[in-house]
Parts: sequence; C-alpha cells; structure tokens
Amino acid sequence: MRVGRSVKALLALSFAGTWTLGETTPIQQYHQVPDSDGIYYTGPEVSAPKLVKTVYVPYPGDAPSKNLQGMTVMAMVIDEKGVPQHIQLLHSHGEFCDQASMQAVKQSVFEPGKLGDKPVPVWIDVRVVFRADRTQATPQVLITERDFAPPSPAALEDKHGKPLPYTAPIPIHTVDADFVDPFSVHPFVQVAVVDVLVGVDGLPKQARVVQGLGFGLDEKAKAAVMRYKFFPAMKHGKPVEASRNIKVNFTKF
Repeated sequence: MRVGRSVKALLALSFAGTWTLGETTPIQQYHQVPDSDGIYYTGPEVSAPKLVKTVYVPYPGDAPSKNLQGMTVMAMVIDEKGVPQHIQLLHSHGEFCDQASMQAVKQSVFEPGKLGDKPVPVWIDVRVVFRADRTQATPQVLITERDFAPPSPAALEDKHGKPLPYTAPIPIHTVDADFVDPFSVHPFVQVAVVDVLVGVDGLPKQARVVQGLGFGLDEKAKAAVMRYKFFPAMKHGKPVEASRNIKVNFTKF
C-alpha cells in the first residue's frame, strides 16, 4: 500500500456538475484530477506508465539459497518525463536487495502515463521477486490503485427519466489488498468479501469481513476497503448512507 497518502488522495475524480444533500440532479460528466500533490492514478482518462527498459537486479553474493527467496516492493511516481520519483519502500527483503532494487528502478526507462495525449505523473507500484534458484530478477510494474468513472445519469434513472428508488454505493476508486507471499500456494481463490458502510460523502465509515480467508488476510482486506472511494447510495435522487458488500482482490504475483 502507499505510505502516507490515504489522506492526501481522498478523491481522484473531479465532477463537472455537483450534488448536495437534497438535490436530485445526478452528475452529468467528470474529469480525472490529480491528488493534492498533483499526481494521478490510472483510470478512465489516465493511462498507466510502462516499463520500456530495465536492468537485472543482482543477488547478494554470500547469502545462502534458503534466505534468498522473497521480494522488495516499492511505490513511486513516474513523472511526465518518465523518471521515477518519490520512491517509497512498501515491503523489505533486506538492505542489500532493497537498495539493489531501487538502483535498478532508477536505471530503468519508463514511458510516462498520459491524460489524453499529455504526459502526467502517475503513481505505480514496482516489485522485484528474488528466488532461491537465483532466477534473474527484474523490476515489474503493478497497478494496485485505480480510478473508475462514476455512474452515468441513465444508470440512476428509470425509463421515464425519473430517479430510481434506490441505487447502492458504487466504487470509483479501488485499492488491492496488501501484498501477500508470492511463493505461498493456497487452495482457494484469494478474494475476501467485506461489508462497508458508505457515508453521503462517498467515504467508507466502517467495514467488517463477512467472508474471510484467514492467514492474516482479513485485516488487510478491511484496510483496503477503508481506502476506497464511492459514488454514494442514492434514494429517489438523494445521497444516503448505506452498506454494500465488496469483493476484495489481493495483489497478484
């Protein structure tokens, strides 16, 4: 997960046309905007940065094979020139592997994400997996947070153009649950179900796991959902507090 950014990126969508409690006019259009630091997430209008060229990450020479297996995971911004900035360590695999991974990222070439045809800074995650057999390790891009378009007016109206009696909260910014061990094999699909209470402002107020996985993953699922952003539930065209179930994916490896 990103470090220290849950407050800064409360909502990565800006709406042209707004509503307040008691109004019945739905959102007409939207445009993605950056967070408070001027940085975007991937979404309907913003493409993800691409890793164009990279280098191999060296293994520590004196480490026994049983201690090699693991991963380093970083969050970073790929700026409008394709340069990695604001690199944050999310998951450590020891000082040598972490530093080697960061150096490999700094030597890599990225194609920046774009808002339309304009290059813009975009948040991504990058992981480097180290294996006991010393298989070549390289940085790999992960997209774990993303924006989605809010519902169209038609989705909130009946065939006569009147507001529907009720529509449930709709996610407009999602977060994959925190990183799990890429070497573990579980006899189940890694998806948890979390019930979340969403306020009239579209922000989660509380969450509880209704279908858990165990293995310490349930708390990670709850934490991920609490960082979601929603188009709130609507009752006869007015935003209301309501709950809904969310299927939470864990970061894939």
